[in-house]
Amino acid sequence: LLLNRQKMDSNTSLDWPQVLNYNGTYKYLHLEGNVSYVDFYLHQPLVAAVFITSYLLIFLLCMVGNGGVCFIILWSKHMRTVTNLFILNLAVSDLLVGVFCMPTTLLDNIIAGWPFGSLVCKMSGMVQGISVSASVFTLVAIAVDRFRSIVHPFKQKLSIPTAVVIIAVIWILAVAIMCPSAVLLQVQEEKHFRVLLGSGNATRPVFWCREEWPDPGMRKIYTTVLFANIYLAPLSLIVVMYARISISLSHTATPGAGKRSQEQRHSVWKRKQKVIKMLTVVTLLFTLSWLPLWTLMLLSDYASLSDLQLQLINIYIYPFAHWLAFFNSSINPIIYGFCNKNFRRGFQAVFQLQLCSRAACSQPGPSNGSDFHIMTFPSQ
Repeated sequence: LLLNRQKMDSNTSLDWPQVLNYNGTYKYLHLEGNVSYVDFYLHQPLVAAVFITSYLLIFLLCMVGNGGVCFIILWSKHMRTVTNLFILNLAVSDLLVGVFCMPTTLLDNIIAGWPFGSLVCKMSGMVQGISVSASVFTLVAIAVDRFRSIVHPFKQKLSIPTAVVIIAVIWILAVAIMCPSAVLLQVQEEKHFRVLLGSGNATRPVFWCREEWPDPGMRKIYTTVLFANIYLAPLSLIVVMYARISISLSHTATPGAGKRSQEQRHSVWKRKQKVIKMLTVVTLLFTLSWLPLWTLMLLSDYASLSDLQLQLINIYIYPFAHWLAFFNSSINPIIYGFCNKNFRRGFQAVFQLQLCSRAACSQPGPSNGSDFHIMTFPSQ
């Protein structure tokens, strides 16, 4: 799994009986034959409740926000522009992140072992990796589209068919980069541990859904490839594109500035500053949302951490890093959609069509449907 592959692999390499009694979070028992028991639930009820509540909040935000973006763009023909197609694709990939990544990752963070079968292991891992990759690649496509529109406004605009081809390439690349993970994902039994079920003596084996690499060095190489292609390269492209856009806006003279009043020139300047601030926010959110998780994944593979350090990371820091990465998928529809005035108008128009009676909605609105499209920037 892209989001917790190192976490699960590192769990199985720990000497759990030596490191799991530092705060009473786990209960375990040594038995003959070097077998230990662990609790089914990994955390005390209060900690688990915090995890569940926080994940539930971003799950609902992800479903409502991205679902709303999909509904608005698909409902109105006037919303089907090139930029909107990329935003629609972003919303679809983020919805997949919400459906397939958030529940399984939350479950992995609060219970011991993998509760599902081998098929779910492979399918869940594949869909998780593909959806995250597609979401990140789409953010790059949006940045490139904005770059072309602002820095090179006289170049030929992307057409709808071209945008569809780009979206298809995004998904093909996402599938291709996650194929090794899907092939190597397996459900394996942890022979030295068993899970306590309830207060009785009932137990069951501990199973993990993890990548089984023939050589640990190959796993490190694959982790590096994922980091370079799903975080480092996209982030670099986004930073370069938005930096060029900001520079271009800063140096663009206001047309007819000599004839405009001071207030009008100030208004144009404020709009430019707002766009630049929005681009900065977008870049920082992407950077900060994914940096902790990728840092942990690289540390799990390359750093020589003690068992106690690994266990503290796995039990407490990984869940927060996962939550932060998922938060990016939940906040994307607000950044790229609902922060835009014209997009909000489109939402209001669709909402009125759905809820108002024909008589109540027969009066003409303040603007027609052709105004309802996502502009190049959220601030426009």
